[in-house]
Amino acid sequence: MWRLLVAVLLFLLSLMVFFKAPTNFLWRVSVAITEFPYIFILASLLFFFVCLKATKYKTAVVTLSSITTLIYILPIIQVYMRGNNLTEDLKKKFPFRENEQHLQQPYSFLKMFSSIKGEEITPQIFAYKKLQERNLNIDLYPSQSNTVSPCVIVIHGGSWAEGDSKQLPDLNSYLANKGYHVVAINYRLAPKYKSPAPVEDLRDVINYLTANSEKLKIDTSNFVLLGRSAGGQIALCAAYTYNLPNIKGVISFYAPADMVWGARIKSNKLVLNTDKVFTDYLGGLIDEVPQKYQEAGAVDHVNKNSPPTLIIHGAHDAMVAYGHSERLDKKLEENNVQHYFLNLPWATHGCDYNINGPSGQITTFTIERFLNSVTN
Repeated sequence: MWRLLVAVLLFLLSLMVFFKAPTNFLWRVSVAITEFPYIFILASLLFFFVCLKATKYKTAVVTLSSITTLIYILPIIQVYMRGNNLTEDLKKKFPFRENEQHLQQPYSFLKMFSSIKGEEITPQIFAYKKLQERNLNIDLYPSQSNTVSPCVIVIHGGSWAEGDSKQLPDLNSYLANKGYHVVAINYRLAPKYKSPAPVEDLRDVINYLTANSEKLKIDTSNFVLLGRSAGGQIALCAAYTYNLPNIKGVISFYAPADMVWGARIKSNKLVLNTDKVFTDYLGGLIDEVPQKYQEAGAVDHVNKNSPPTLIIHGAHDAMVAYGHSERLDKKLEENNVQHYFLNLPWATHGCDYNINGPSGQITTFTIERFLNSVTN
């Protein structure tokens, strides 16, 4: 009987490959299932062989275990399919210079174990702004080329109320090893500080880096903004409102790009209470402060002069609706803005948590070519 119960449990967990997570805990589980698939494939295979020795319910547990194993393999199949023709598609949108140091393919099963990460870089810490209660710091991952280099500014997620510059550092080290300065920033957090405080902080970061560019060897004509989740909203709004010619591009990971639309759709409060999150950040609900939602919505600031944009979003995102990126993609298309939408059919929110996983590899592959194309 226990074998049947375990088989059912593994099968139910595998359904996270197909559906959005119904709770915050299961969202975390879904990240593990889709971005560390080999763990669940191995567990399912081992259980399959255990089931071969069963006397009761043998047919049921063996059949269910077989189906479960195949489901756990699906993200790997899907990333290979998504990677087909990706290089050529990117070349059409963002012509890039061939580079032997780049990842040569969007995804490699073996690199989940050998790793694409490279040498870990220890960041240098600088205070760019002093608040009454604390300093706002940046973490600089210096370019390993040891020359004047373009700078990627990374803005963390956390519903505008939590998180810090230490989030997901693997990509920062990776890009620093490829010749980019990477600056991961801290900014003022809600509910104490409300929009547009983080967007203003990002402008102060750019001013600080520009003022210290000679010492830090930063090419001030080549900034790219990269934000995750709430940080993506900050990055997009900054890129589309600053009107700075030295912002060469913006990268949006699963960002709430259309705040007006996002506030009016129904959200699953067991995953994220968006009403509270938006109220803390914007000062009220949509009907109370509609102008604040419009000001914070990246899609409302897109115009024909907006900088090149790379959008990354998973179709199974249970926290920030996939429709945000679809709407941003449409608005950029309408305004003839150079852009590419890397949609990931298997992925959920935080899909790049594991840089060696399916999403981590294909997003890193795409980011490399985007940066290569938009920076000089």
